[in-house]
Amino acid sequence: MAETDKKRELIIEGAIKRFIHFGINKTTMNEIAEDLSVSKPSLYYYFPDKTSLILGVVERIFKDYFDVLYADLKQEANIETTLLNIVEIKHRFFLRYYMLHLSNGNPDSSLNSVELKSYLEKMLEKNVQFHEKIFEMAVANKEIAPQEDIPKLAELYLSCQSGLTSLCIMHGNKELFPGKKELKLMKEKQISLSKIFIKGLKN
Repeated sequence: MAETDKKRELIIEGAIKRFIHFGINKTTMNEIAEDLSVSKPSLYYYFPDKTSLILGVVERIFKDYFDVLYADLKQEANIETTLLNIVEIKHRFFLRYYMLHLSNGNPDSSLNSVELKSYLEKMLEKNVQFHEKIFEMAVANKEIAPQEDIPKLAELYLSCQSGLTSLCIMHGNKELFPGKKELKLMKEKQISLSKIFIKGLKN
C-alpha cells in the first residue's frame, strides 16, 4: 500500500473511533487532527471537508462488510446456512457501527450530502444483487422452487429484515443504543424470518 493510502486509512480509522465514541455531530475536523497528531493542512489534503471524510468512513465500512460477505459465501452451502450466516455478519457490523447513526435522523448536515446519499443507494442495490445471487444459487441447486422474479424476491426479503430491525430499535429507546434485550430480540426475529422465508420457497 502506498504511503498516501496508508495515511488516508489511518485518518479514516481515527475518524471512526471518534465518531463512535462522541458522535458525528459533535466531532470536528480539528479534533480528529489532534487525535492523530497530524496537521490540519495534512488532514485537509486527504479530506477537504467533513462531508468527504464521512463518505470515506462509509466507503470503508461497506467495503469491509461486502468483503466479509463474499469471503463467507460458499457455492456448496445451503441457502439456510448462507442466510443465517449473513444475519450473524450483519449483527456484528450493526453492533460495531450503530452509534454512527448513519440513517437515524442525524442532525449533522454532512450526512445529507448528495454524494453520500448516492453512495448509500448504490450499496443498497449491491446488497440486493448479492442476495439475488444467493436465491439464484438455491434455485440452481434445487433447494427452492424456480422463481419468476428473483430481484423482487431479494428486495422483499431485505425489506422484511430491515423492517424488523427498525421495529426492534423503536421498541427500545430511539435516542440511545438498543439494550441487550432489543439486540437479542432483533437477531432472533431475523433468524426466524429467514427460516420462514426459506420454508415458503421450497418445493
